[in-house]
Amino acid sequence: METLPAFRAETIRNDFPALHQKVYNKPLVYLDNAATTQKPSVVIQRLSDYYANENCNIHRGVHYLSQQATAAFEQARAVTARFIGAQKAHEVIFTKGTTESINLMADSLGRLLMKNGGSVLITGMEHHANLIPWQQLCLQHQGKLLVTRLNEKGEIDLDHFAELLKQGPVIAAFAHISNALGTISPVAEMIRLAHDAGVPVLIDGAQSIAHCPVDVTELDCDFFVFSGHKVYAPMGVGVLYGKEEWLLKMPPYQFGGEMVDQVSFEKTSFNDLPFKFEAGTPNVGAVLGLETALNYLNRIGVAAVGAYEHSLIEHALAKLSAIDGLRVVGQAAQRASVISFLIGDSHPYDGGTLLDKMGFAVRTGHHCAQPVMDIFGVPGTIRASIAMYNTFDEVDRLCEAVQRCATMLT
Repeated sequence: METLPAFRAETIRNDFPALHQKVYNKPLVYLDNAATTQKPSVVIQRLSDYYANENCNIHRGVHYLSQQATAAFEQARAVTARFIGAQKAHEVIFTKGTTESINLMADSLGRLLMKNGGSVLITGMEHHANLIPWQQLCLQHQGKLLVTRLNEKGEIDLDHFAELLKQGPVIAAFAHISNALGTISPVAEMIRLAHDAGVPVLIDGAQSIAHCPVDVTELDCDFFVFSGHKVYAPMGVGVLYGKEEWLLKMPPYQFGGEMVDQVSFEKTSFNDLPFKFEAGTPNVGAVLGLETALNYLNRIGVAAVGAYEHSLIEHALAKLSAIDGLRVVGQAAQRASVISFLIGDSHPYDGGTLLDKMGFAVRTGHHCAQPVMDIFGVPGTIRASIAMYNTFDEVDRLCEAVQRCATMLT
């Protein structure tokens, strides 16, 4: 399979300093992108420029640096809103990442809607970050966590999802793309089914934001969350998108500076959106790095990235499937970015360690998705996850290395 002619991963690689190094005297092949992506030089430079020349706390300051930093911060919010198709910039809340965004939702929406005996609907392929907050919310209210079944391929059982909606959960929360299996959820259909049942929807977009175009208005999801570091931006910044009508009703998640309007010893009134949900000093540099990363990805084209990565995944699956004793965990027809596999009966750590010594950065273990591993009856997997800077040559070298591991381990 040939590289798509309009896409030049080799050129893109030149923008990422971390890719041009050796580990154990071998060229690094970075295939741990589902955990975090590497950062392009423009993002690194943006962070450096901010701390060298613009560093200042935002909002409230009347001096020059504060006004400049505030303007840059709010411009980043507008860029982020456009990137995901949000209609209003104040529907974008900056957080530390996907995990904090979901915890914010479980706390705030939970206080708004959850009553004793209530329920929350998720799926069987969720990352712990989109499972535990809802689980704990249900436990606090003597409620029930409803879990949609997966089929043997690791795909969502839509009939079961529709059946569970009849129990009237306060929210349906599910991953756009599974971090452990690579399964792409039929989110448009799931949102339609949920809304027909009067149930709001949160989409965990941590694994989709860098791999496919996202338009929250077109999807009509009520909430969408993602982390900056999964989309070539710095760590420590994330996004919660919420429809204005919901954000206005939801109570604040944290209390402190910036999120207030009037404060006295007797009572406090809270600020307008989006500031009501942004207590304290934000990670301004990381937010500006996120803006830079999104602009960088926009110039390349998310749809083009997705098409190229799909060809890489198909190429890798074809070659890996030809290796005797290798098992791919998760066989969804619609998938992206991730291949999870096991080599014979060996523990994933054994294969992952051997691959590391050969220069391949892959992830091993349960990938913060222990229930998914339980469904497939495995302790964990070796996970190779790709990004737009990975190449067909790297995939071929990975498959050769896995073949070597299979010879040693089986």
